[in-house]
Amino acid sequence: MSTPPSDGERSGREPDRPGGWADPADGPAPRDPWAGGPPDARSSNPWWQPDPPQGPQQGPPPPAGHDAYPPHAPVDPYAVGGGRGPAAPQDPYAPALGRRKGSPARWIGAGSLVLLLGVVGGFAGGLLQDELSDRDGTYPSVSLPSPSAGSTERPAGSVAGIAATALPSVVALQVVGAQGAGTGSGFVLDAPSDDGTFILTNNHVVAGASADGVVVVFQDGQQAQAEVVGADSSYDLAVVRVDRTGLAALPFGDSASVVVGDPVVAVGAPLGLQGTVTEGIVSALNRPVTAGDSDDASYIQAIQTDAAINPGNSGGPLLNSAGQVVGINSAIAALPGVDGQSATGSIGLGFSIPSEQARRTAEQLIRTGRAVHPVIRVSLDNSYTGQGVQIVDQPGSVEAGGPGDRAGLRPGDVVLAIDGRPVTEPVELIVDIRAREPGETVTLSVRRGDQTVEVPVTLEADG
Repeated sequence: MSTPPSDGERSGREPDRPGGWADPADGPAPRDPWAGGPPDARSSNPWWQPDPPQGPQQGPPPPAGHDAYPPHAPVDPYAVGGGRGPAAPQDPYAPALGRRKGSPARWIGAGSLVLLLGVVGGFAGGLLQDELSDRDGTYPSVSLPSPSAGSTERPAGSVAGIAATALPSVVALQVVGAQGAGTGSGFVLDAPSDDGTFILTNNHVVAGASADGVVVVFQDGQQAQAEVVGADSSYDLAVVRVDRTGLAALPFGDSASVVVGDPVVAVGAPLGLQGTVTEGIVSALNRPVTAGDSDDASYIQAIQTDAAINPGNSGGPLLNSAGQVVGINSAIAALPGVDGQSATGSIGLGFSIPSEQARRTAEQLIRTGRAVHPVIRVSLDNSYTGQGVQIVDQPGSVEAGGPGDRAGLRPGDVVLAIDGRPVTEPVELIVDIRAREPGETVTLSVRRGDQTVEVPVTLEADG
């Protein structure tokens, strides 16, 4: 049953009532179906009462004051079932549900209209599909605005500015030897010569290369055969030469002035991807690092960085914000992999040879083909687990006539610090001494028995 219309809905001319309702102008106004029952059932038909039956009535008339056709329970006109049941009360404003004259014609007309709309819709859809097919799903008239003009100029101290200056001086090395092929990095040294150009790289990049097994690839794509001038496994540095001049060199910076937190940029050819630039900071200083086999180990008092360094970065420069070389990328830390193998790849722990050590060693390799190493000529006990580093407690552990012997070091002495910096592992003492020059004097804090003494030692060159 629908809700009776409000007063606002009854303003003006009301629509014709379906199902026998007449226009108010043609007769008395219909009474409100929500009012009480009719005073006389025979005076007018209630809203729920159908038109009086036509023809003679069957049976006795209903008692006075009783509706001839009382309402029944609502029946769903669409319910399925047998027999004829009483009809549900109808909304006076809703269309009549019973059969009326002309209903079949209306249904036929409605069906024709639906069929016509379906035909028209199908025709229109076919036209749209044809149109899309003709355009192949594209929109030739659409255009996007061009980007505004930009500039490739960058400040000199920015990463982009540093990279733009350094990239022409950084090279990739392709190495072939008996053990196979590999790649590495290097950079042009500021060492003028009429005999070509010198390039600094790591020893482990060129180690084992055949006579003609080193090729240098420049940033412009040109290649040149290279010869190894000199190499040193202890410092993990090597110098190669190419018959090409006019190349821009990278200047060395002062690695002693580097502090933790300084921004740095690494340039090289990681995994053979030449011209790769990564950035980071200096994570730590004076980090003792050993790499390689025991017979061919390298000892580095390294600059630690979180700039991404991967295999192939070896030998490339680590640059400060002024574009100067403060380190030569040499090693990375690696997590243990499957079956005891190390998982290679950057984990933010890279190590670089300080530029002062690299400059000094490169000069020695160019001049003499070999590098010299400062030593104190004592043997250290790797099995010692106490505080500091112990000299082997047996005769001959302090070489007679060597720097340690002249300074008064004895077997069994425990070195606690070098120039005030504590040492806890033999490698820490070794790399600290190797980072210095022959002739330099260092002060060792030594525990001997119950006493601690300061022992000055003058370093000398090996060999």
